[in-house]
Amino acid sequence: MGGLENFLVNELSRFGLWAVFITMTLESACIPIPSEVVMPYAGILVARGHYTLAQVVLAGSLANLTGSALAYAVGRYGGRNFIERYGKYIFLSRKHLALADKWFDRHGQVTVFVSRMLPAVRTFISLPAGIGRMNFLRFALYSFLGSLPWNLVLVYLGIVFADNWQVMQGYLHQANLVLIGIMLLVVLLAWRWWKRRRK
Repeated sequence: MGGLENFLVNELSRFGLWAVFITMTLESACIPIPSEVVMPYAGILVARGHYTLAQVVLAGSLANLTGSALAYAVGRYGGRNFIERYGKYIFLSRKHLALADKWFDRHGQVTVFVSRMLPAVRTFISLPAGIGRMNFLRFALYSFLGSLPWNLVLVYLGIVFADNWQVMQGYLHQANLVLIGIMLLVVLLAWRWWKRRRK
């Protein structure tokens, strides 16, 4: 594990749900903290009996909502110029913003829901939603509901690989495409459900 991963694991061991909430809030507020480390390790804590699956998934998803609301506020009240000028201080590049813009423009507001299950895009999608002045209640609902399956899958992986942390980390790093594939399947099913409901 790298230095950041070691730090995250140590803090999660010490502070439990509070560490989950703080780190996942920061991740959704565009700070590059890997949820692929935080939530699986939280799953190990579930496997060891410290917390329940529902507690950990709910803590992570509420944290995602909190961090997303902060990023949304920056986009809405700071505007694009503010983000382009100061984003570099939180490792937010114009490339990240352009990627999120592309997704938001192509797929509309439902992108907020869909992108919560996609690596990279999920972290930054709140900014164009804020810039575009998306209805906040709808934004909050989509953000929370979209975070649930992502966190559930990651926590479940932590439970399954509770006795093989290093194996799981290798799996997540080397087979990230598998995880993306699972999320895309979830996204596809959610997208079809949403389209049917609109009709």
